[in-house]
Amino acid sequence: MKNESIKEILRYPRLDTVLMVERFIKEHDGEYKKRALWEALPKKVMYQTFRVIIDYLLYSHKISIDAEGKLGWIHYPDSAHYYFERKDLSRKK
Repeated sequence: MKNESIKEILRYPRLDTVLMVERFIKEHDGEYKKRALWEALPKKVMYQTFRVIIDYLLYSHKISIDAEGKLGWIHYPDSAHYYFERKDLSRKK
């Protein structure tokens, strides 16, 4: 059983391209909507490839899209670990 979205992808992004987009979103957290972010990237990327990267980042819960449509970075494992370890913030059983 093949996934329909996989057949439509002409080019898969390279790792350096994914990392570039991740870095750019981290640096400009909440400033851009999807299209504006694509246009502001330091290196040109095909829009279809850019959409694959955004879909991956949404699926892996590294970014989110707010009510205005702006992309924000939400993946902070170090601070999540810090808050997880705090006893005063834990749930009561």
